[in-house]
Amino acid sequence: MERLHHHKVLTTVTWLLSIIISIYYTFEKPHDGVWPRRKIWHQNDKFHTAFRLNSIIASIYWIVLFVLQGGYIAHLFSGTVEHVNAACSVGSHFIVNNLFHFAFVMLFVRSYFGWAELFIILNFFNLSSLYFRHPGYARFIHTPVVSGPLAWTFIAIYWNGAIMVPHPDTLVARIFGNIFIWSILVYGLFFIVVYKDYTMGFNLSVLSAAIGVSQFLRQVVAFQWIFAFVIMAVLFVATLVVAVPAATGRDIKFARARAGDTERAPLLGEN
Repeated sequence: MERLHHHKVLTTVTWLLSIIISIYYTFEKPHDGVWPRRKIWHQNDKFHTAFRLNSIIASIYWIVLFVLQGGYIAHLFSGTVEHVNAACSVGSHFIVNNLFHFAFVMLFVRSYFGWAELFIILNFFNLSSLYFRHPGYARFIHTPVVSGPLAWTFIAIYWNGAIMVPHPDTLVARIFGNIFIWSILVYGLFFIVVYKDYTMGFNLSVLSAAIGVSQFLRQVVAFQWIFAFVIMAVLFVATLVVAVPAATGRDIKFARARAGDTERAPLLGEN
């Protein structure tokens, strides 16, 4: 019981820390450090990279994600033992995700982009490990703790990485951006086809839209926003192909967790 209590406290505290630091640096810039200090979205707008995001869409994504994570945390305090055990089974990864996100924001707003990239990559491995070890968590766990943060982290690797590169607005940088953006489509289709995970497809389609809108508003005559919207459309359609049958109970069905196996409350049906 004492271990469970500590787990609840750490999960809740790190989640609140992640929210507070994100909100604070959305509206305030840091007042310490030697490098240029800017608010989160001022950093985004300062650098005209091929992966610059639309702040409104990205902010909505994070607001929804934080709300869903609040629902996940509520299950830690549930009176149903199965829900508590299932929520606890991913708790260590979720705590690490929150701490890495905190470190990333603190470094990003202070223009330590190299160190920020390191924490993004470490978090990518943390969340990927969680996903591939147990890809079938229940929806109340999978979306806010696994697929939502993982989709963002994948995009953030390019977002922050493009800022980190010297002269990110050169022709060469734009060409590489035109190439690497297609990895979003490959990554998303991998989860849709292999795991029938429509949540990853939807999350990546939203973030692709954030890239597309930002690139379009910056330069109408350009390939990047066209590519981003094509990727968004393909992922969204592929998401519907999987999600609609699942929602209607046809073809893909959600399975129930096996008794005694609290770590596998499946999101996706077993073939």
